[in-house]
Amino acid sequence: MFGTSYWTERTLPSFMNPFSSARPDDDGFDDFSEFVPEHLPDPGPFLEAHDVLTDDEHVAFHELTRELFEERGVYDATFGYNLAKLNLDVRHTEAGFRYAVDADDSSVLRAEFTPTTEFCPQAEALVTGSFRAWNGLGDRHEYDLVRVRVHPSHHQADPLNESLERLEAEFRETGEIPDPDAGGDGKAEEQQRTSPF
Repeated sequence: MFGTSYWTERTLPSFMNPFSSARPDDDGFDDFSEFVPEHLPDPGPFLEAHDVLTDDEHVAFHELTRELFEERGVYDATFGYNLAKLNLDVRHTEAGFRYAVDADDSSVLRAEFTPTTEFCPQAEALVTGSFRAWNGLGDRHEYDLVRVRVHPSHHQADPLNESLERLEAEFRETGEIPDPDAGGDGKAEEQQRTSPF
């Protein structure tokens, strides 16, 4: 009556699936082996006065991050890729992760996440998933703890960071990543269970 249905004529390519990391090409992305500071967020207050990773040190930890995020499924649903790839996306030069070794304890790494917008609806799931990946697979890197915070540019940075502090405190006390099914971290844990991350 109205012509042939679009859905019977075509199938969507895998790169249009929001949860697929497949892409037709990598145009518009820096290489994982490159440190391009002008395409990264500036270190924020959580990293101030600490030893910010640059050059090969940043690249090495971020390449490991990609592996850990892939293993744990820490994906940005908006862009349909591993969250570590956000650092390389030249469309979002002020978004992604920066890292610093804690000035008072070299066994602690600080990671600060700057979302693409101040109202990023995924921020809670993304930072919670990141914390779980880095600390749940802690035998894969040299740090005893990776502390995670959201940059204050996000409109819910304060409550998100309080939630991350609670996760961190429990991890420090028990040596275990809190079980999301056991209550504990409330809303952040609930979102973690229902998100693809």
